[in-house]
Amino acid sequence: METSLTVVLDACVLYPAPLRDLLVELSYRGVIRARWTPEIQDEWTRNLRVNRPDIDPVRLERTRAMMDRVRGCLVTGYLPLIPSLTLPDPDDRHVLAAAIHCGAEIIVTKNLKDFPNGILDGYGVQAQHPDPFLFGVLGVGEEPFCLAVKAVRSRLKDPPKSVEDYLLTLEQQELARTVERLRELADLL
Repeated sequence: METSLTVVLDACVLYPAPLRDLLVELSYRGVIRARWTPEIQDEWTRNLRVNRPDIDPVRLERTRAMMDRVRGCLVTGYLPLIPSLTLPDPDDRHVLAAAIHCGAEIIVTKNLKDFPNGILDGYGVQAQHPDPFLFGVLGVGEEPFCLAVKAVRSRLKDPPKSVEDYLLTLEQQELARTVERLRELADLL
């Protein structure tokens, strides 16, 4: 399944491994076309290093490098747009600039207040929390979405997770509506 749905993933949705793994897997499989910038990568990895010094920096860099191998994921050439943009938090302008530059329809973020629709509408972009975003993607293609979930879950070895354990992990990522639907599809996970 190839999609034309292009989204920019904000650092806050790449920071938690369970959410990052699912979003990247969906992109790898062509269910969505996830994009990010080196600056977004820097932000989530920097914050993770500060908050989780127990995580091996080599492992973190390997994750980042593997993510950057997803076809067409890296956005470049967006920097000239930043000075012309206005957002409540000026440090988020690079995310909007990337979305505009790559033609993304959606910025997937938990920080909706930082991306007001009144501003984003002028650029043809909207901000969505990961739960309604993923619920919508699931509604468009249950089978490829479930295959992505199954692939992510199968890589969890230390410890392995049952379907319900994995869904509880996703629920902790504020994905209640998505998880509710996935529970109905548990035989496919």
